[in-house]
Amino acid sequence: MEKLTKQEEEAMQAVWQCGSGSVKDFLDVMPEPQPPYTTLASTIKNLERKGFVSSEKVGNSYRYVPAIKEEEYKKRFMNGFVSDYFQNSYKDLVTFFANEKKISASELKEIINLIENPKK
Repeated sequence: MEKLTKQEEEAMQAVWQCGSGSVKDFLDVMPEPQPPYTTLASTIKNLERKGFVSSEKVGNSYRYVPAIKEEEYKKRFMNGFVSDYFQNSYKDLVTFFANEKKISASELKEIINLIENPKK
């Protein structure tokens, strides 16, 4: 899977939030400062080319739908991130955040509890 640029990820967040819609629909849910309409339209076309969204012509415009679920993208992104930056070690990832004081002992205990008592 191709990595998305920051601009593409922001556009995909809007697509996932809407579920489906036009460029105008996506623009309406994007936070300020919003990109120009033409920039977002171009980004959505790039996402379609990359296989992240699909489209259908409706009248004079296009309706776009996500071709990949947000959870699937997160899984692939995180697997690639951990592989690229932490030698495929989630332990090293958590250690990094602990050393940077980005995760507390109580949060680590919550994670341990989730690991020891997974929801079925």
